[in-house]
Amino acid sequence: MAVLAESIPLVDIETGEKTSYTGYFKMKVLETQKAESINEYLEENINDMLIVFTDKSKSYVDISDLVEAHYSEQSTKETTNSTLKWVHIAISNAKRNFLGVYHKIEGKYLQLYLNEFCYKLNRRYLGERLFDRLSIALACS
Repeated sequence: MAVLAESIPLVDIETGEKTSYTGYFKMKVLETQKAESINEYLEENINDMLIVFTDKSKSYVDISDLVEAHYSEQSTKETTNSTLKWVHIAISNAKRNFLGVYHKIEGKYLQLYLNEFCYKLNRRYLGERLFDRLSIALACS
């Protein structure tokens, strides 16, 4: 199964420094790894003002038409540890979590497992602010 993972790195607006952790994650099970499937998902779910970093997969050839800027880099040890670091960490943590907790996952339920994983991952730093965040989310919806 093809899974698309996206993350938003956190940057301090005043200083421009990147934090040591990342913010929001989203993962989606795709029908295929073809460019059409990826582009369809991106058109529905992203803002055209985004800057996107990807590996050099041929499935990402049309992304530059959908976003402000698209940078692709060959997957190497350096890019794994820098540019796409949090995407690789999240995917490996999801795999380890699924193998350790669920043991056998059927494809038709994979999106539900990914949703649960991302829900927990996106709220890991909220701690005592969880209730405040929930209140804001409810007020905005």
